[in-house]
Amino acid sequence: MSASHAAGDGGARAASPPATAPGAVDTPGAVAAPGAVGTPAAPRGGEEPRTAASWPPVGGTVVCVGETMAALAPEPPEALETGDALRLSVAGAESNVAMYLADLGLSAVWRSALGDDPFGRRVRAAVAAANVDVSGVRSDPDRPTGLLVKDPGPTGTRVHYYRRGSAASALGPDVLDDPGLRSAALLHLTGVTPALSPSCRALVERALATPPSDRPYAISFDVNHRPGLWPDGTAATVLHELADRADITFVGLDEAQHLWGADLDAGGVRKLLPRPRLLVVKDGGRAATAFGEGPEVTVPAPRTEVVEPVGAGDAFAAGFLAGLLRGGELTPALRLGHITAASALKVTGDHGPLPDAATVERLLGLSEGAWAALA
Repeated sequence: MSASHAAGDGGARAASPPATAPGAVDTPGAVAAPGAVGTPAAPRGGEEPRTAASWPPVGGTVVCVGETMAALAPEPPEALETGDALRLSVAGAESNVAMYLADLGLSAVWRSALGDDPFGRRVRAAVAAANVDVSGVRSDPDRPTGLLVKDPGPTGTRVHYYRRGSAASALGPDVLDDPGLRSAALLHLTGVTPALSPSCRALVERALATPPSDRPYAISFDVNHRPGLWPDGTAATVLHELADRADITFVGLDEAQHLWGADLDAGGVRKLLPRPRLLVVKDGGRAATAFGEGPEVTVPAPRTEVVEPVGAGDAFAAGFLAGLLRGGELTPALRLGHITAASALKVTGDHGPLPDAATVERLLGLSEGAWAALA
């Protein structure tokens, strides 16, 4: 499946799958730091724990917490019913972000739990191979690694999830006691985690319960709404409360409209979520807008050929965070988000190769008019 599509696709979420498969619960080369967004500071691993994070965060380690599953997808992309071969990869919103951050030259850590099974070992090895620290990922002898199966189609990709009772669903607030978090610059969470189980929801709620001024690290939160994971009528309130407590919040305009009002525009989302220090609203394949202390900043998304859209939202978040952590302004951070998202759109897995460093630097340095011509 190939279609002309913009790189900053806020609709990188999979379509909600039909309730057909038994047990299915709805719920992939490092680039040097581009000079246009500054130079990353040295990792803070050897520093003493901080009592309050500086703002905006610059340099340091990013810790991403959440479930990652083994993933099966037809290769080449076509419907499951007619495909002859399946490709095995890994898929998880938070590990996707960690892998892209590592590709962009930042120090990234992934914390989660996996089953003590072949899928779990495959997932751990794949994330580690992307230069992400997986040393704190737990191995659960009693619960399995989650599994998803992608079903590409002409109207989008449906995803069948087999994750009920998975190892990661048993994660809880104690994850936040990990010593590695004491020197982190940023903790990244998504709205998938609180939907997995009561203990997972307690993890996210505890992380966001501390006022921003008292946190030892900044917290980013991607709404990442998965309709089939939530009991009817519960997602809108919970995700709103969590998203409004983060320092940095990402949300697709389409999911905001689905959750909080069909007539919302980017400015309306900001009115609903006034507390994040930075709010990034992704308007499908058209543009992304960042709201901070100054005027809002909108950057159009360059066009790219789409092979499979799942994972592009995670890639965008990683690119934006990488730009921010390097001390960049909002415009280059949004551009780096779009550039990184394009790499996910071009592959069937969630993690695709980035352009070479020279290409990234050239794109970040384009004039406003030259960048707009790419849209």
